[in-house]
Amino acid sequence: MLHRFTKQGLICITQPNHAWLSSQLAQVWGNEDFGDFAPKKEVCLGAELHDIGWLFWEQAPTLNPKTGYPHKFMELPTREHINIWSGARQLALPLSRYVGLLVSLHGTGLYERFTSWQNSATSSQIVQQFLEGEYAFQEQMIAFLKNDQYYAPHTKPEVIQRNRKLIAIWDALSIILCQELTNGNDAHVSHVPTIDGETTIKLTLKEVKDNHYQVTVSPWPFKYSQVEVVYEGRLLQETFSDEKAMREALMSDCAVTLSTTLQPD
Repeated sequence: MLHRFTKQGLICITQPNHAWLSSQLAQVWGNEDFGDFAPKKEVCLGAELHDIGWLFWEQAPTLNPKTGYPHKFMELPTREHINIWSGARQLALPLSRYVGLLVSLHGTGLYERFTSWQNSATSSQIVQQFLEGEYAFQEQMIAFLKNDQYYAPHTKPEVIQRNRKLIAIWDALSIILCQELTNGNDAHVSHVPTIDGETTIKLTLKEVKDNHYQVTVSPWPFKYSQVEVVYEGRLLQETFSDEKAMREALMSDCAVTLSTTLQPD
């Protein structure tokens, strides 16, 4: 779950909803500077489902007693986080083998980049077992897809790496847009693939009106001169000491529609 603090209270955005926003970015991504990607439909679906493992947790989120709010995704203990990610590829696989591969790659990529789990022997053992299982699945899936006439060109290491990296970039951009950007504080996403290398994208908040944000993006990575995205959150106007009461509040009529206009700087 992601948190956006507003004057009205805390807006909670689920991981699957944030992933839907990632997919909206994927669908309009690419131009003469940033290139394209393939297979298009599968990669866009991979972006939309990259957090599918959170689907069940988000139906009954846990309470962080220190804040009085639902846990943010980075606040969960390693074992619970691994339990969520261990089921992700099984949920994605019935939809598409290539999508199942991308979801698995995204999960292992998170633990490869963010390594605080290495500070604990118990966490290290849990994560290493998860990684070994996912690596074996990825190797097997790539072997299967190489024997498929349609997917074989998309199993080249450089193609898989680009698609994996793009999903991570859309994930990062979506997290920034879901959480509150503040005036005067730009956000940056580095190592963004371009047609001939990598760059860093800067996001700058220009205006906020109700639940609509206007954000400039530089350099501009999209097909169109302006991009509109829409997503959803749930507004909590109080903190909680009781988990059941918090869950009931999230299931009440507290949904808010959020939108953002992206424009070149």
